[in-house]
Amino acid sequence: VGKGMQQGLDYARLLDVPFVFASNGDGFVFHDKTSNALQLESEIKLEDFPTPEHLWNRYCIWKGFTAEQMPVISQDYYDDGLGKSPRYYQLQAINKTVEAVSAGQNRVLLVMATGTGKTYTAFQIIWRLWKAKSKKRILFLADRNILVDQTKTNDFQPFGSAMSKVTGRTIDPAYEIQLALYQAITGPEEHQKAFKQVAP
Repeated sequence: VGKGMQQGLDYARLLDVPFVFASNGDGFVFHDKTSNALQLESEIKLEDFPTPEHLWNRYCIWKGFTAEQMPVISQDYYDDGLGKSPRYYQLQAINKTVEAVSAGQNRVLLVMATGTGKTYTAFQIIWRLWKAKSKKRILFLADRNILVDQTKTNDFQPFGSAMSKVTGRTIDPAYEIQLALYQAITGPEEHQKAFKQVAP
């Protein structure tokens, strides 16, 4: 294995990628974490490359995905047609969250630093869950009006008429995607607690 190939394989191990193909121009090394064999890396010929379907099936078995999870796991990201796609760390966050929710975890904590695209990441998670019909009612909360308005106008715009902003402490159940301020769904008086208008 050449120096460049070894660096690629080391990087793949660091990112926890299950399949990596590396080449030095003469041969290929296949790094396969899904294999039950003791040796994770093997040399292969060009004609021995596995098909995408074969790799996907091995990956699903390795991850332990059930048939019920597949519609959610395989749901596409939103594509705006302009070539924008999630960054590698956003992909990790989106995929791990969607996998957790599809496995029945109802409480997931995702922590991201300032400037890493939290709203866009949240949008992609919600988009995939919503399109797969895994989650039919979504509440997106923020602590400032400007954040809710920017979210509705920018990242969440593809939800269109399925989305509404909660105003006047009233939640309209006709909308599937609700955007709100924390303060807009609760209050000191019992009648101000708008979150009680909808089932948990």
